[in-house]
Amino acid sequence: MKLTILPLQHFSAQDRIDLQKIWPDEDISALAARLNSTHRVYAARFNDRLLAALQLEIAGTQGKIRRLNVRDVTRRRGVGGYLLEETLTQNPSVDHWWVADDGYDEQQVIAAFMQACDFRAQADGWVKNVEHD
Repeated sequence: MKLTILPLQHFSAQDRIDLQKIWPDEDISALAARLNSTHRVYAARFNDRLLAALQLEIAGTQGKIRRLNVRDVTRRRGVGGYLLEETLTQNPSVDHWWVADDGYDEQQVIAAFMQACDFRAQADGWVKNVEHD
């Protein structure tokens, strides 16, 4: 089965279990209640399981990404990069991206990952400007 990146409109029972593994300290029910056209969750799904997810807030042409996380057992396989790339692609109206430095993982690893995804470091996270044709 293929790895698919999708926005989650509603969380199934299995999605809630998987999201709790991705974000153990997140109130998944409260997160589900906040979903709307400007507050979204994008996830990487493989074999009916969520392997990674991020939270996206859109305001005009700006996108703010928080809580980008890949389950431990799936890391270092390109899932996070693909999730980030597809999230940007699926939101072509956004041309200024900011990814929060959530401080959850090893900072050197996160910095290398973000640079590999063409983001520039700033004080509280990473930024990327996208030019559209």
